[in-house]
Amino acid sequence: WVYFGKHRTALLFFLLALSKTPAALALNQTQHCKQLEGLVSAQVQLCRSNLELMRTVVHAAREATKACRRAFADMRWNCSSIELAPNYLLDLERGTRESAFVYALSAAAISHAIARACTSGDLPGCSCGPVPGEPPGPGNRWGGCADNLSYGLLMGAKFSDAPMKVKKTGSQANKLMRLHNSEVGRQALRASLETKCKCHGVSGSCSIRTCWKGLQELRDVAADLKTRYLSATKVVHRPMGTRKHLVPKDLDIRPVKDSELVYLQSSPDFCMKNEKVGSHGTQDSRTSQRYVARELFY
Repeated sequence: WVYFGKHRTALLFFLLALSKTPAALALNQTQHCKQLEGLVSAQVQLCRSNLELMRTVVHAAREATKACRRAFADMRWNCSSIELAPNYLLDLERGTRESAFVYALSAAAISHAIARACTSGDLPGCSCGPVPGEPPGPGNRWGGCADNLSYGLLMGAKFSDAPMKVKKTGSQANKLMRLHNSEVGRQALRASLETKCKCHGVSGSCSIRTCWKGLQELRDVAADLKTRYLSATKVVHRPMGTRKHLVPKDLDIRPVKDSELVYLQSSPDFCMKNEKVGSHGTQDSRTSQRYVARELFY
């Protein structure tokens, strides 16, 4: 943990805290960077040198919050405590599978927003993504403006991962967990890049199609990460060779997979109402029955 003024902020959830940035804050002067909630020094420096980018980062924070609530609207844990940023409850303070999902989604959201902002011309430091080297297929041609995923991943990682690289803050196990899950989020974003096409031709004949590489919507990336959340792996920080690594708690004969979300602590019991852990409890027997099957996977 680190303290900023009167607010206690979890270093890794800085992005979600930015969703509370007042609309009146124009973010057009370097001194505005110090008014943003919960940034570490490296992020403040990035803000000062990339003021236009920060408006996109704030937008990403708001989109991540909405995507999380939408993805878990039908679940016992419904991501409601994300609205309390930066003063989180125990469901997100600890290294739970819920926090694993939020870290992954946050990392994906910031890179997604930056890649799309390049396409729309909102960022002076980037433009359309590169044209693929391979042909798009018979009757198709590359054109349009591709989402600049490479730039989004580069700048997104600089912002997302900066807090994990602050010395003397948090345990090494938590830092490794958060770095891993953030990369899983970016991996899910990479997987969402697809070929999109628009028809051209007389009277809608679609004799030729203009194609480009575009990202799926953030809600689709969140759905992918939700699937990974349901099959997340509990890990421990254990020596392997000359260094400590995160390894599966019950299957430590194999390394952690690059594609799986990992967590260090079991989640609170969301069946019972407990505001301290971000649980509103199960509302009725129908809701309770809905999650019996899910418990079999825990």
